[in-house]
Amino acid sequence: MAQTAEARRLDLVVLDMAGTTVADGGLVEQAFSAAAERLGVRTGSAEHERQLAYVRATMGESKISVFRHLFGDEEKAQTANTAFEEAYGDLVDGGRIAPVPGAREAIERLTAEGRTTVLTTGFARTTQDAILTALGWQDLVPLTLCPADAGGRGRPYPDMVLAAFLRTGAVDDVRRTVVAGDTSYDMLSGVRSGAGIVAGVLTGAHDRGRLERSGATHVLGSIAELPDLIARAEA
Repeated sequence: MAQTAEARRLDLVVLDMAGTTVADGGLVEQAFSAAAERLGVRTGSAEHERQLAYVRATMGESKISVFRHLFGDEEKAQTANTAFEEAYGDLVDGGRIAPVPGAREAIERLTAEGRTTVLTTGFARTTQDAILTALGWQDLVPLTLCPADAGGRGRPYPDMVLAAFLRTGAVDDVRRTVVAGDTSYDMLSGVRSGAGIVAGVLTGAHDRGRLERSGATHVLGSIAELPDLIARAEA
């Protein structure tokens, strides 16, 4: 039996921030270098390059998880994470971020169409709030989530997507959820959550091939194309 138009509606949209809706111009790498310096890893050294390669490969993952892997010690990981968040926050306060072109307009259109949009991040809450404040996005969406809001596990776990599903009550079936992001971990998170659309965007860390290998159902030039994709999927 054919689905009704209501059953086809994709009314929960879960969007990544940095690289997807927010252009930060490589601030993650700059903040990481500052954090590594605090732990004695000199910028430009072989160890720094090794660690930076891992940071690039795991873009989208919870940052504390990245530091636990790199430093193998909880105290060092916490020190590095604090330094990273402080450095990133300083760069944000310095006006070094901007919306991805068309991102705010896309979110506003999704809202006008009756959809619920949630913004998620691998950063800590303090950093996420600093970004939202810098962009004037504090009231743009009804819910924002960081790993701590979903039990502490960030991407590639599906926890933040499922937390959005549970907290908003926007849809009655997780397949009516759309997930969009710029990294392979965003794609894995969306696939593992059971979302109906898992869209990769090419404005951030990873290329089309990597996004598709990680489960992207669609790859878009930018988040500005997402509302039209959703409309086509519902037709």
